[in-house]
Amino acid sequence: MACLVARQGRGLQRYTSTGGRVVVGCIPYKFKFQCDKPIDQAVEVLVISSQKGHGMMFPKGGWESDESIHEAVCREALEEAGVQGHVEVSFVFTLKHAYISFSLKGALLIKDCCVVAQSKLGNWNYTSRRCGLTYEGMMFPLNVTEELGQWPEMHARKRRWVTAAEARAGCQHVWMIEALDSLVARLKVPACLDDRRAG
Repeated sequence: MACLVARQGRGLQRYTSTGGRVVVGCIPYKFKFQCDKPIDQAVEVLVISSQKGHGMMFPKGGWESDESIHEAVCREALEEAGVQGHVEVSFVFTLKHAYISFSLKGALLIKDCCVVAQSKLGNWNYTSRRCGLTYEGMMFPLNVTEELGQWPEMHARKRRWVTAAEARAGCQHVWMIEALDSLVARLKVPACLDDRRAG
């Protein structure tokens, strides 16, 4: 059973050298078809409303000092969107000048001179609308395995599964749209290299 109380306060919050918060978030996604449809038709992403109800966004929040970055990502997904899943790691292999990219579930790391592990969709600096400070934001892909009926912020936020195109059109943050584009590009993998659609 998931905890139904969201963390409160900023006592453990991580800050940048300029005083802005360090924010982590995710793009929760799932495959809706087990077929060879184009990725923008085969995948859905989960968007949430802001607490004030303006526009769509992805779960995000402060990274706290008593948790790993992946724990923070999973906590924000649970608190704000009521989902659990795997923060995915993308591996890029360079073999004889060939470039092959695919993702594996979990946080498996391979140390080899020709392998690069990457889980973040990217880093962004953005200005907080509330206080005018520059925040550092990092976004990660979250392959959803469970959608909960109750979650900590269920009365403050609405959630909805949409296509990547719908999310791009309705998202209020440019940096989140760029993260979404990064996710879609990462998921565009030949089916023979990717088993996430199976099962």
